[in-house]
Amino acid sequence: MGRAFEYRKATKLKRWAGMAKTFTKLGRQITMAVKESGPDPDANPRLRMLMQNAKTANMPKDNVERAIKKATEKNNEDWKEIVYEGYGPFGIAVLVETTTNNNTRTVGAVRSYFNKAGGSLGTTGSVDYMFEHKCHFKVVSKEGLDLEELELEMIDSGANEIFEEEGNVIIYGDFESYGSIQSYLEENEFEIVSSEFERLPTTTKELNEEEVVVFEKMLAKFDEDEDVSNVYHTATWS
Repeated sequence: MGRAFEYRKATKLKRWAGMAKTFTKLGRQITMAVKESGPDPDANPRLRMLMQNAKTANMPKDNVERAIKKATEKNNEDWKEIVYEGYGPFGIAVLVETTTNNNTRTVGAVRSYFNKAGGSLGTTGSVDYMFEHKCHFKVVSKEGLDLEELELEMIDSGANEIFEEEGNVIIYGDFESYGSIQSYLEENEFEIVSSEFERLPTTTKELNEEEVVVFEKMLAKFDEDEDVSNVYHTATWS
């Protein structure tokens, strides 16, 4: 099934526990996408991705439209996407993706989560090299679909790993290939369930049961913070 699937199965952070928190985070990301590339989803692949994810999460259409409108208002908040890097307990490398309108607030909170767990906030580039930046799509499988043939067809679009999972087809590609993979799937009428960007570790460290308890407490703090969009790390456990 591939390294990416095994990583996701063993270590993917449990995100966005509450529905309201999910909508808040998606709304911020939609606003950022519109600010970067405009409000037309046909010309903005990232916005199309986020609108699809919002639909999958049952986010009300009014919330989506409000997030898009917010980006075009003159007095809109100055939201920025900032990635923080550091080491958690037991020397585990951690990348924290955030969307914030107050960097002082966010960096202070992120630093405290690291410190309270016995880790430390690092500088830009301190752990980023330990991760591969990927895009990820989940699409509904078609009857009689040949995965090997699909993989051969999608190589030119930038896909580098394809497999089935619970009736869906999972597709991974390089971060830069997001637009071309999305276009291929849309042109060939695949039903996209969700899509996102991920950072897969190139090396991992296994934690024992006691270490997992400590590490998960830190992850829970990040998960509760509405400024935090995603957390990636190099820890594994059984």
